[in-house]
Amino acid sequence: MSTASAIMPQSNGTNGHSKHNGTCDEMGVDTRYPDGTVRLRNPNIELMDQDILYHLALGSGSHDLVEMFGDVKFVCMGGTPKRMEQFAYTVMAEIGHKLPCGTTLQDISQFSYRYSMYKVGPVLCISHGMGIPSVGILLHEVIKLMYHAKVRDPVFFRIGTCGGVGYEGGTVIISEDTVDGALRNVLELTVLGKSVQRPAKLDRRLARELKALSDPEDPYDTVMGKTMCTYDFYEGQGRLDGAFCDFTETDKMEYLESIHKFGVVNIEMESLAFAALTHHAGIKAAVVCVTLLDRLKGDQVLAPKEVLDEWQQRPTKLVCRYMKRYLQIKGRLSLDGHGSVAVKSPRRFKLVQQESETYD
Repeated sequence: MSTASAIMPQSNGTNGHSKHNGTCDEMGVDTRYPDGTVRLRNPNIELMDQDILYHLALGSGSHDLVEMFGDVKFVCMGGTPKRMEQFAYTVMAEIGHKLPCGTTLQDISQFSYRYSMYKVGPVLCISHGMGIPSVGILLHEVIKLMYHAKVRDPVFFRIGTCGGVGYEGGTVIISEDTVDGALRNVLELTVLGKSVQRPAKLDRRLARELKALSDPEDPYDTVMGKTMCTYDFYEGQGRLDGAFCDFTETDKMEYLESIHKFGVVNIEMESLAFAALTHHAGIKAAVVCVTLLDRLKGDQVLAPKEVLDEWQQRPTKLVCRYMKRYLQIKGRLSLDGHGSVAVKSPRRFKLVQQESETYD
């Protein structure tokens, strides 16, 4: 099945927008309304009584999503709930965001028990879990959230950790491209029994802008290159220390050297889906990770916890520099508010909360 045939037809609905062409992708499909808001590539959503974002414990009929999220500009995703809570506090300090007296940051999706979400002014901080399936589920619902909230021209970031290929632990890597384990620049999905390939593209201009914000005084290197995304941490990344291993160290080293020559500078497990789904939605996106080790020198992460904690702040600093610079230019620093929940229908709100609390 070709990529073209896998694209859903456009809805005739407008979600309250004009029908004029907005931003189009390379195949001429509208991904934006003229005002910059996200246009979904699924005609079924507008026909639904309400759209329940199940894994976020939110719903278009139960929550006032425009009131809650309409001012979002940046969506930042990282692996664990704790890391993204820490990131939210870092963002708060960087942009001068003030919480009302007596309040604290609220985990908006706390009743889902799957992902955590914090809102700091125009910045949404969300944990995406581990691996392509987890980040893929989240992106479907966050992209729909952007649509329901009528967010204009959002920018998505994935902030995380990775294994370096030829780069020491602590190096910040900005992905200019992302490939799978066979060095293909596509996310391959099986939809209704047929193979669908979605181009996995990141915004290269955004990557260059991030690179330009790296500080020569930083005590570490910031580099750009290709990122390999795998479906597995052990065999899929050529590790010798998994429960199973049917290859030799020589095989592993030959493979790692070959991908390094191809331009791969790091390996992780989310960027392929992140790039493919944001590109398919027409959303500007970037991936910024820090290496925890050089895979050409070993398989296991051996750095002390306090060192790892400091390393994991490095991508955060770079993304914060970008967001702060943007908000300074737009005059949007020092915003008040604490990301509270705005209920549209108390009955539906309770039903959505109870449904999301149900464990799979």
